[in-house]
Amino acid sequence: MFKQITIIGFGLIGSSIARGIRKHNLAEKIICGDISQEVCNKVAFLKLADAAIADLAIATKGSDLVIICTPAGKMGEVVQKIVPCLKEGAIVTDVGSVKKQVVKQIQPHIPKGVHFVPGHPIAGTEFSGPEHGFAELFEGRWCILTPLDHTELKAVEKMTHFWEALGSNIEIMEAGHHDLVLGITSHLPHLIAYTIVGTANDLEDDIKSEVIKFSASGFRDFTRIAASDPTMWRDVFLNNKEAVLEMLQRFTEDLTDLQKAIRKQDGDYLYQRFKETRDIRKAIVDAGQADPENMKLIKN
Repeated sequence: MFKQITIIGFGLIGSSIARGIRKHNLAEKIICGDISQEVCNKVAFLKLADAAIADLAIATKGSDLVIICTPAGKMGEVVQKIVPCLKEGAIVTDVGSVKKQVVKQIQPHIPKGVHFVPGHPIAGTEFSGPEHGFAELFEGRWCILTPLDHTELKAVEKMTHFWEALGSNIEIMEAGHHDLVLGITSHLPHLIAYTIVGTANDLEDDIKSEVIKFSASGFRDFTRIAASDPTMWRDVFLNNKEAVLEMLQRFTEDLTDLQKAIRKQDGDYLYQRFKETRDIRKAIVDAGQADPENMKLIKN
């Protein structure tokens, strides 16, 4: 599909993409670009790429596809570094969980003759680092592409085929709409998880130790989410501020309604609300989108 692919940022997502490329023979050559020499050494040791280079511009030279897998706040800086070495006709894409701000950072620096196709594979675990990636991470999951109005159709089609080859289902979406949808399905749940685990951490030592000792599945699930990469999630919230704040306001209003129902012992309201949310869970299971964290169990 491609002669040479450069992946910039070799964490969980970047290393999983590399493994998927190898598994499905999507490129003749894979180049790792990561400013951390330690990461480059680890990538070389794990044999995840044909070369691991800390100089991002050099790592990009000659590649037909460049995939930026850094935290969202660093993507504009990355593109500025690699612009001089972008090959004419190359495709630049990203895997950021935020799209409007990423497009704003990257698009002004894309030279004429280079195609930019923003993307977001909705997949992951709480682990980070090249050693935790696995080729099956994207299988059966959605990848959202948010091309610009002037993006050439052939570039979009090529990225569609690429993600489909990795096992993903494809959805085309406007960047702002993407950020709003992910604000409720991903960003707000992470914010809540960080808050709940933070509240537990602030308890007195004797209570906190019992919280850890007797953690039920609900709290355990929150700690798994809250164990996600803090740098990545800091950048998500800073770069999707408007959508997150809107969803947080709606959540706060719903939470207030639940508080009132509990105070008034309004069992009918509580039952109806819980039934509605149970139906949402069933719909997610029926759609085959449940329990992505268990996918790491099939890691090779």
